[in-house]
Amino acid sequence: MKNASYDDLVVFAEVARAKGFRAAADNLNLSAGSVSETIQRIEHRLGIRLIERTTRKMSLTNAGVRLFERTLPALADLDSALSDLGEEQGIISGTLRLSAPRSSSPFFLDEVIAKFSAAYPAVNIEVIYDDKKVDLVTSGIDAAIRSQTLLENETHAVQIGPKLDMALVASPAYLERNGTPKKPMDLTNHDSICFAFGRADSLAPWSFAERNKSPYTVTPKPRIIVNDLVSMINFAKAGLGFAYVYRKPIEPFITSGELVTLFDKHIPPLPQYTINYLTKRHMPARLRAFIDLAKTL
Repeated sequence: MKNASYDDLVVFAEVARAKGFRAAADNLNLSAGSVSETIQRIEHRLGIRLIERTTRKMSLTNAGVRLFERTLPALADLDSALSDLGEEQGIISGTLRLSAPRSSSPFFLDEVIAKFSAAYPAVNIEVIYDDKKVDLVTSGIDAAIRSQTLLENETHAVQIGPKLDMALVASPAYLERNGTPKKPMDLTNHDSICFAFGRADSLAPWSFAERNKSPYTVTPKPRIIVNDLVSMINFAKAGLGFAYVYRKPIEPFITSGELVTLFDKHIPPLPQYTINYLTKRHMPARLRAFIDLAKTL
């Protein structure tokens, strides 16, 4: 028998996507042994090795890569077709998989997910908090929520959530010890705590705007580079340098005097987040419903 079953191909695609048998087994609620047997069954039926495996790692063979690239879009189309049938019967179900930056959670995403889950109880939701770009073709993610600086190529983008007020902050102790800059460009001579998008060489820009002039960015002198907002705030409070952060989570520390803001009138808000997806054709009903709800909040 040459043809592999639909269920077997689902298992193969998940192993390739998760880059491991155990991870795929966890995602599919199967045993690792069952997943391994399925891959062996497919390879036996096709008469070709799809996955090279050792005790430490696994990798796709060239044939495995080709099968994965051909299988994943077909499975996605079938999943969308089944979802559309359910929609015709007034049922929106399945699993909605999202990738989002951690910063979006307290601003609006938690609220959207809570309301969506209440409105569509048959939909399961998986949110992977990650600031890196994701490959929407191979990752299994339905949509990626990102800031303007991280739009995925060749995707549709819909604005959701509020505009984001930013602030430049430092502790009183740091300013007393190092002096207060007179203008944004002076920040190049000061220590800073910078946010990195996954890699240390991909830093979030510090943007400023003067009246009747074009906005510009300042490249600070990084003393600490992190990819976590809470750590940035803690390091700024500890007097380790300036931080360019979202204003909402630092308001209590401004009120208490632990942090001081500078150049408030020269810091423009960031645009809204966007939700990025591959195509409107065969969009799962659950994703369409999520986008429609997110745009209203």
